[in-house]
Amino acid sequence: MRQLALAVELSVAAIYHHFPDKNTLYLEAVRFAFSDKEQVFDQVWKSDGSAEEKLGRFIRALIDVMLEDRDFHRLMQREILEADPARMQLLAQGVFNNQFCLLMQLVAEMAPDQDSHLLATSVIGLAKYYIEYQPLLKNFPGWKPEHEKPEFIAIHITTLLLNSFKAKAA
Repeated sequence: MRQLALAVELSVAAIYHHFPDKNTLYLEAVRFAFSDKEQVFDQVWKSDGSAEEKLGRFIRALIDVMLEDRDFHRLMQREILEADPARMQLLAQGVFNNQFCLLMQLVAEMAPDQDSHLLATSVIGLAKYYIEYQPLLKNFPGWKPEHEKPEFIAIHITTLLLNSFKAKAA
């Protein structure tokens, strides 16, 4: 807190006046960093269209958010790698819970007989994989330049998931 106070030219007492502890300060900083991204996802949930169209829009928005704010993406990667249980709970409940619950509702509507938590996690995981591993993936046989285009990746993931939902239902 002293280093932060020095960097922002405030007293330590002034920081503690607004934030009672480091975890609160951290959570508010992440919440602030995520707030503009949350607006992007809120547009998806409020948009007209079928569940399938919303899933595609969500995946595209998720990919765009990860590509557009590399610093935020790296911060989340660091937090996940560190995996401090208290901070994971703060992030899950204090920052990402609403968006995750909305995604779970969407996939539950599309595949009611499947585990909505695992489906929502898979949606996020697939998008993250293509973004995080792009530098490696382009060195494998079969790679094409369109494989790094956000729209192409989003359509691929959406199609993959929709086919999976249909196969399980059948």
